[in-house]
Amino acid sequence: MPYRSRATLQLWLEDFSAAREGGDLIKVVIQDDSWGDDGGLVVVPLRNASTTVYVRPPMGEDPRWRVVFEPQLDEVALSAEETAALVAELATAAELCGYLEVRSVAHNEAAPTA
Repeated sequence: MPYRSRATLQLWLEDFSAAREGGDLIKVVIQDDSWGDDGGLVVVPLRNASTTVYVRPPMGEDPRWRVVFEPQLDEVALSAEETAALVAELATAAELCGYLEVRSVAHNEAAPTA
C-alpha cells in the first residue's frame, strides 16, 4: 500500500477546501500507521449526526478510498431540514473520498525507515 504522510494528507485537504465551499470541520488527525509513523486519518465531523465518519485509504488489493461510518449506540431522529443538511455533509465526504482517490493515483512518497 502506498504511503501518505499526515503532512501530505493535510496539504491535499487544504487544496480540496480551497477549491470548494463546505467541509470546514474536516481535519487530519494523528494515526499511527503500520510503519510506526504518523500516517494521518481524515475525519469528517458531522453537525447533524453523532456518528464518527472518516475517509480511509485503500486497504489490501482494493485501490479505492472508503468513507467509514463508525457504529453508534443511540438512534438519530432528524427533521426534514436536518436530514437534508446531513445529506449535504455526506455528499462532501463522498466528494472528498473521490478527491483523495484521484490524488493518490500518481502519488509516490517514501515510507519512513524503521
